[in-house]
Amino acid sequence: MRLSDKHLKTLREAPKEAEIVSHQLMVRANMIKKMASGIYSYLPMGWRTVRKIEQIVREEMDRIGGEEFHMPHVNPAELWKESGRWYAYGPELWRIKDRNGREFCLAPTCEEAFTDFVKNEVSSYRELPLQLYHIQFKYRDEARPRFGLMRGREFIMKDAYSFDADQEMLDYSYGLYYHAYENVFDRCGLDYRIIEADNGPIGGSNSHEFSALSDVGESEIAYCTECGMAATTERAECRDDVPVKEEPEELREVYTPGTKTIADVCNFLNIDEKRSIKALMFVTYDRDLNPDEYVCVFIRGDRELNMIKLVNALGIPEHNIEFANEDEMGPATGIVGGFTGPVGLQNCKVVVDSELVGTVNMCAGANKENHHLMGVCYGRDYTGDIVTDVKVLQAGDPCPHCGAPIKHTRGIEVGQIFKLGKKYSHSMNATYKDEDGEDHEYEMGCYGIGVTRTMSAVIEQHHDKDGIIWPVSVAPYHVWITVIDASNETQMALAAKLEAELEKQNVEVVVDDRDERPGVKFKDADLIGCPIRITVGKKAGDGMVEYKLRREQEMSVISADEAIKAAKELVEVERFGTDHIRMPEFRYHNGRKIK
Repeated sequence: MRLSDKHLKTLREAPKEAEIVSHQLMVRANMIKKMASGIYSYLPMGWRTVRKIEQIVREEMDRIGGEEFHMPHVNPAELWKESGRWYAYGPELWRIKDRNGREFCLAPTCEEAFTDFVKNEVSSYRELPLQLYHIQFKYRDEARPRFGLMRGREFIMKDAYSFDADQEMLDYSYGLYYHAYENVFDRCGLDYRIIEADNGPIGGSNSHEFSALSDVGESEIAYCTECGMAATTERAECRDDVPVKEEPEELREVYTPGTKTIADVCNFLNIDEKRSIKALMFVTYDRDLNPDEYVCVFIRGDRELNMIKLVNALGIPEHNIEFANEDEMGPATGIVGGFTGPVGLQNCKVVVDSELVGTVNMCAGANKENHHLMGVCYGRDYTGDIVTDVKVLQAGDPCPHCGAPIKHTRGIEVGQIFKLGKKYSHSMNATYKDEDGEDHEYEMGCYGIGVTRTMSAVIEQHHDKDGIIWPVSVAPYHVWITVIDASNETQMALAAKLEAELEKQNVEVVVDDRDERPGVKFKDADLIGCPIRITVGKKAGDGMVEYKLRREQEMSVISADEAIKAAKELVEVERFGTDHIRMPEFRYHNGRKIK
């Protein structure tokens, strides 16, 4: 491919809105261009990498028996209402109407579409297990699109769905995808962790997130170096401290003027924050977004509330809760802003963190201006309507499995797998017949990979101050040939020989034969980041070239034939991204496990 015939318009500076490295470099390297907030065009260099990632995903899906489909981007509202997610998914669901007023949505994921297909096309256990997938654009009406392709309103995702006869088969299918995802992200050159994750609006019982480690990742990960536990902080369980054993004191009211925060009241009373109770007030809404009820949450004063655990405990979507207006909530419930405590509340749901169970002689708000209560004891003075773990597992806390100190890091969610169980087959009445002709609901799993997000994650992990450093497996081209003087026939002839010989070996080549200064060409080569750069210059008449790997500083002068051999060998070794493919020891056919 000759650059002089193609479109390439690189930038020396990224737009101000590009906050993270991957966004900056993709825009500067002319790989993407914004059309609207969260919506991007993919230009030739970027689109080639997208297709490389898609192909890796496709090969690993096919390897485990997946069948590729292509479902519509537009889904009828009826399917989503049948599953219950038309209301539960929230404002990110991009709802539209046709000219006749019929409701549709732009699909953010396709559980409903695939369940409906299987419901109408598959009827017997003999057709199971079934693995279906597709790769397509998805749509989510993000409130605040940001970080380029990391959180856009239109993005490319691979989503797959397994349909099995029973829980054992689902467990096996889940394991298939678990290993296939390891292969995908190994081949893409990512450093990632596999972590327990919250199921979110997808639903189901179990979930694992594949998170590419990065300081700009939106997933916060709690992990243990001793036992290997890893989970998103949304999902991570906490180990409750054992309550202090002491004789309960009498409940008494103390004057605490102007102490509206935990820090203020504990400093005023000279007590540890662990001996205090923090209050947080919320209002929840029904599915039509009408106010439903007030909720008071109580956790230990030194803890932070985990909102995902809270909404899961309440059994509501994230968008159906917000912090309450304390002045409006007070007359109905008895709370007093800044001085709220669990004793004597009315007309509200009380959620108590499990760590407070058994505690005695705590400090809490007295529901009276400028006053707190001392000697507050769980069980004697208050209880909860819901008692469960609703706190964040913080760095330094004991691991819930082995007790070692927890560490935190951040990651980019590039893939997630879910055990859905019968969530969708039950709500959408999708059944198969067993050997005796009895109807059973499918055990389902769903499995997503963010293709364009993976592209961003690769750049976040593979770059330097000059630009992108692509792994061979996902690079737009393998070799970048820089011709110093494109008007020099000898240099162009040698470049043509290199291009022809490498392409015969299935090595992808771009020749920079533009009428530009050498410095411009070198900067563009480093910015776009193809793995191998071969420079054809003054020594072309002797058949000599400069050979350099983008990931290394060293450059060597070698013959053109040696450069061809070296490039061919590197691409052959690294083209597929890994030499270790994980596969299970057995598989299922017609509902039976076989070797």
